[in-house]
Amino acid sequence: MKLINFKWQQLILSLGCLLLIIACQSLYPSTNPDTKPLKVATDPTFVPFEFQTASGKLEGFDIDLMNALASPAAGIAKVAGFAVQFESLPFDGMISTLQAKRVDAAISGITITAERLKTIAFSRPYFKAGLAIAVREDNQNIKDFNSLKGKKIAVQIGSTGADFAKTIPNAKISTFNSGPEFFQDLLNGNVDAVISDAFATLYAIKNGKLKGIRVVADFLTQEYYGIAMPKDSPHLDAINKGIATLLSNGTYKQIYQKWFKVEPPQLPDS
Repeated sequence: MKLINFKWQQLILSLGCLLLIIACQSLYPSTNPDTKPLKVATDPTFVPFEFQTASGKLEGFDIDLMNALASPAAGIAKVAGFAVQFESLPFDGMISTLQAKRVDAAISGITITAERLKTIAFSRPYFKAGLAIAVREDNQNIKDFNSLKGKKIAVQIGSTGADFAKTIPNAKISTFNSGPEFFQDLLNGNVDAVISDAFATLYAIKNGKLKGIRVVADFLTQEYYGIAMPKDSPHLDAINKGIATLLSNGTYKQIYQKWFKVEPPQLPDS
């Protein structure tokens, strides 16, 4: 009789352990590629798209968008099951880092171009942008593209502004790692103009962070930003679905108006 009771106790104990294991597995799912944090590179010097606060916190339009994509509201968390882990990286190193698959994605005002599409993948466009000419307020000589001939031009390394500057006849081009550096060179009188993202430049001027600088003429180009990923990324479809959800449910509009105070433009599907 005691032996039978002992066997029943063993059976009950075994069943209890099994239920405990199942419960633990439910609470703490096993690690797999879909539940690992998505490593996302960004260059936190591109205000207002990404920047670092005094406390070290990342903020900006791109940061809000990426965090929204990883939320259940976007549907991405349900589809791909990822959280976002941001990694600061110089802009000119992002393409090579994506090619080497050291990060899963990059968001940093990266323009979708045919040349970049040869080596990396892009999400559907998430932002309509363009390049602008910035000069010192007292400069009356530079009014448009033709006025840039033979002038000293500052650009960011690896940017579409740097590519565009190469088309200016006889221009003397200086390259910099970030916007604050080339705008300071402009204010110091070392260059005649800066070619950079229009929205970032206008935002900095409006918020008083670029005193003594103005934007001239119309935008030089029309561009679209995309979330960059390695070729054949398993996250591409989920991120595209997430962007579509944010566009349709009003979240994108809220983020856009938070940073730019205007209605967002229509974006193409691809």
